[in-house]
Amino acid sequence: MANIVLNRLDWQLHEAGYHFVRYADDFVVVCRTTQEAQEALTLVQRVLEGELGLRLSPEKTKVTSYGKGYDFLGFTLSSCSRRMRQKSVLKFKAKIRELTVRKCNLDAEAIEKLNRMLRGTANYFGTAFSTNWWLFGRFDKWIRMRLRCMKLKRKSSQDNRRLRLRYFRHKLGLLALRNLWTA
Repeated sequence: MANIVLNRLDWQLHEAGYHFVRYADDFVVVCRTTQEAQEALTLVQRVLEGELGLRLSPEKTKVTSYGKGYDFLGFTLSSCSRRMRQKSVLKFKAKIRELTVRKCNLDAEAIEKLNRMLRGTANYFGTAFSTNWWLFGRFDKWIRMRLRCMKLKRKSSQDNRRLRLRYFRHKLGLLALRNLWTA
């Protein structure tokens, strides 16, 4: 539905000579100068509010530089990095917490669900252009800690000695986000 309604905006931006990317109702207009960006924002507001009867979200709409970065489709994009945005990280961790509740048993079904979640995250956020490699390493370590808590029903720094990395990979078949990296 968004593609049908916003098709008019696409044509207006194209006719004005702007470069833009749109996915459903999220879009980014790329400009060379701040003045050009302000003109593009005025055009977008005129088309959306005047012709289509829609309005831009004030909290999501901003004029920024590529150096400062911006959020788009779950990524924070800037000149020095292309990583998961903070909201995406929090959602990922919440889903992992749901799958790794300490009172539940650590069995093959739990690992299978977790592996599906890890594959999906790696396929979306582990693309060749992203810079999430270091973050994926931190996630892997955190997930193994959650699994140790499930297995031993407690959290202790001594448990790292008891359940080593190879236990999770070889015996349980747990995937690592860093190993699923597509770069």
